Amino acid sequence: MTTPHGRIPYLPARIEGLATLSMNLWWSWSREARHLFRSIDEALWHLTRHNPLELLCRVDPARIAACASDSDFLRRYDDVMGRLAHETTSPDTWFARSYPELDGRPVAYFCAEFGLHHSVPIYSGGLGVLAGDHCKAASDLGVPMVGVGLFYMKGYFDQRLRLDGWQQDSDEEFDISLTPLVPVTGARQEPFLTVVETAGRPVHVRAWRMMVGRVPIYLLDTNLDVNHPDDRALMNKLYAGGPDMRLRQEWILGVGGVRVLRAMGIDPSVWHANEGHAAFMMVERLREYTAQGMPLKEAVHQVREQGVFTTHTPVPAGHDAFSVDQLESVAGPVWAEVGMDRETLLSLGAHPDLPGQFHMTVTAMRLAAGVNGVSRRHGQVSRNIWRDLWPGRPWETVPIGHVTNGVHLATWMASPIMALLDEHLGPDWGSRLDDPGFWDRVLTLDHGRFWDAHLRLKQILANFVREDARRRFATQLKEAAQVVGAGTLLDPTALTIGFARRFATYKRANLIFRDLERLRRMLVDPWRPVQIIFAGKAHPADDPGKEVLQSVYQFTRDPAFEGRVAFLEDYDMHLAHLLVQGVDLWLNLPRVPLEASGTSGMKAALNGIPQLSTLDGWWQEGYDGLSGWAISPAGESEDADAADAERFYRLLEEQVIPLYYTRNAAGVPLGWVEKMRHALRLAGSRFTARRMVQDYVQEHYAPAIRGESSGDDPPTA
Repeated sequence: MTTPHGRIPYLPARIEGLATLSMNLWWSWSREARHLFRSIDEALWHLTRHNPLELLCRVDPARIAACASDSDFLRRYDDVMGRLAHETTSPDTWFARSYPELDGRPVAYFCAEFGLHHSVPIYSGGLGVLAGDHCKAASDLGVPMVGVGLFYMKGYFDQRLRLDGWQQDSDEEFDISLTPLVPVTGARQEPFLTVVETAGRPVHVRAWRMMVGRVPIYLLDTNLDVNHPDDRALMNKLYAGGPDMRLRQEWILGVGGVRVLRAMGIDPSVWHANEGHAAFMMVERLREYTAQGMPLKEAVHQVREQGVFTTHTPVPAGHDAFSVDQLESVAGPVWAEVGMDRETLLSLGAHPDLPGQFHMTVTAMRLAAGVNGVSRRHGQVSRNIWRDLWPGRPWETVPIGHVTNGVHLATWMASPIMALLDEHLGPDWGSRLDDPGFWDRVLTLDHGRFWDAHLRLKQILANFVREDARRRFATQLKEAAQVVGAGTLLDPTALTIGFARRFATYKRANLIFRDLERLRRMLVDPWRPVQIIFAGKAHPADDPGKEVLQSVYQFTRDPAFEGRVAFLEDYDMHLAHLLVQGVDLWLNLPRVPLEASGTSGMKAALNGIPQLSTLDGWWQEGYDGLSGWAISPAGESEDADAADAERFYRLLEEQVIPLYYTRNAAGVPLGWVEKMRHALRLAGSRFTARRMVQDYVQEHYAPAIRGESSGDDPPTA
């Protein structure tokens, strides 16, 4: 029979629920669901890079028919479908038990990107993946939430490196039919839900729904025949097209997002802007209140009381600011609709040091009572950065707090680690994550068993690197040096360091190569070899970041390093999983204090991977001396890069390498595994998205719903 949505050619009635399962991304963090799909056709599961919808479209019908008559498959199928129903509909949730007095209206979570699974490539990096983890944890906890974002038809970009290592950005539209996106129609079956005036024209906005457990995410799109050709391409790519395109996208996200929710009858109790890209959502809500006749001052108070804003970066380039002329050209005379004069509206986004600019982060801070950074250190840095908005107030008392980021455990912890915890803690350990002292028990994990699980993951990474290089050799790579640089000569037994993140200059990927001879001696030591795997993209407009990437890539081709430096192209969530689970040591070298959080280190730690990092972002509050290594801060009279490089080399030479290669008679590095146990305990107990969302509920969402948001004065205009 044909499944209800018509995408999958054949599913027997007995297992037609597989279609429903493949269309809800809950499967992506359910071990049982993933194992069920993999058992249908393991080779095809890997070829489709773990996309169940594509697997069901391509699998041999005879194989599907066989599954429908296999008693073991049917038992597991029934169990998974029961779990799906329970996890998406059960009223017995953490939120319901903890806050029974709240009305159940959703939190509207606005973000310019969502990273949920690599098959929906509408994310560029940490911000989007964080937003995805936030929604997954909200589903697990039963927090009523609805996500609002943008649907980029061509995603972010596919990375290809030239022979000289210069990053090239390719445009490739992905196949929507192989994603769990469903179009939402209007009340009279129109393909659009609302109309937004921008650049002097009406733009019709449609939405696609993507289910993330019990949380729906609505992605806005303007690619409709009724729109002007220039407007149809507005959502083609993420963070592309220059500031004018960015401004129009953000206008559609904020204004269109509010109106789409209204068109569907969704009435949120809290409005959370995740980064300044979504600040126009608050301006549109101002317009709603004033259009109803509410005085402007009262409208501002109402918007603030229900508003939450999270800032993610201390780097100025990460905060969007547009000229007044740009704003006027895109937004039109919106001030008239909001019931205020031009200067009053523009003052909402005015920064005292940026005259003539409309600043999105400043706007969000003025219209949200709850404002937070994403780590303790970032909260401190943010209070200092934005203190000019509260003149005369000591920077320490600026009303910007912090909710430290976390990562979604079930998404990022590898199955072999989970299986180990099943044996050690009992198969129900996932239901006891909030129990006091629960995570202390991982400190008694058997050293040998933990090490064996890690070696299996390391081998999976090695297999992927080899097969990916084979595929690229057949289709793309032109020189032997490129094949070596793709990791074909890596040694699965050597100490393997992972460095995978966005290539921005402040992240200092090239700091590792400051003393080439000293590094070379460590890498090619025949008794205690070390190897480094790099991955990551530079922003398309960031030429300095591309230059750093190019310089790193050149070392993968240098025979002096004997193939022990590799760069893996086209970093995405699929590759990220393999890296944070399969390397031995996670490396992070940001120039302090420019790293807001650094969630990749948390993901690695959830798999028992120790971190070596400067004391910035999450590591500044998480480092305990037991779960990894810290590069102590440079003194005031020291050159920070030189000092950090020296300390990095010394840590490797004197502590990291000796500990890794000190083995017992069974070949287990007991001291290293002790670090692994502490890393797992640290991440599980303090740095999960579950804890993060619980903090947001306690500190921001519940007070906003009750009307108890902070009474702090907004920034002066």
